[in-house]
Amino acid sequence: MIRTVRLDDVEELLRIYSYYVENTAITFEYDVPTVDEFRKRIETITEKYPYFVYEENGKIIGYAYANTFKDRAAYDWAVEMTIYMDKDSRHKGSGKKLYETLEKELKKQNITNLYACIGYPEVEDEYLTKNSVGYHEHLGYRFVGEFKKCGYKFNRWYNMVWMEKIIGEHKENAKPVLIFKEIEK
Repeated sequence: MIRTVRLDDVEELLRIYSYYVENTAITFEYDVPTVDEFRKRIETITEKYPYFVYEENGKIIGYAYANTFKDRAAYDWAVEMTIYMDKDSRHKGSGKKLYETLEKELKKQNITNLYACIGYPEVEDEYLTKNSVGYHEHLGYRFVGEFKKCGYKFNRWYNMVWMEKIIGEHKENAKPVLIFKEIEK
């Protein structure tokens, strides 16, 4: 089941995310955020954008959300996408369903451009593979740029890539971006 996040989900989401912080270079964050920090992140994101969890047999196995791409008015129609799946629940199609649900709601908000910022190794290792780029390509994203050795984690340098997917029309008189909470009702 896919549903909108609730603040009481924070500990389960943090459990999923902490694996990636502590064991991978998928996130360039070094320290696991506190429960309060993570809750504040959820509150900030959900002021404007959708944030969904995937629940299976009463357990959250993944989450995905959109957030501000750049904090300037001209970028309002663009968002940065994020998804994290429980380490034992990957490669089962649940992530694709989460992203599809997220895209559907973003279209209702009049969002046109989706961006994914992805850690990318020059050589795959135990902390980072190229799987995320392949996943996003499978979902219709295209590669738009690479920053060389801009992330340092586990005593190694990693690249970062941007991928893009266009989900709306770029009209001369763009419709305003709507707040998710308002269209959700």
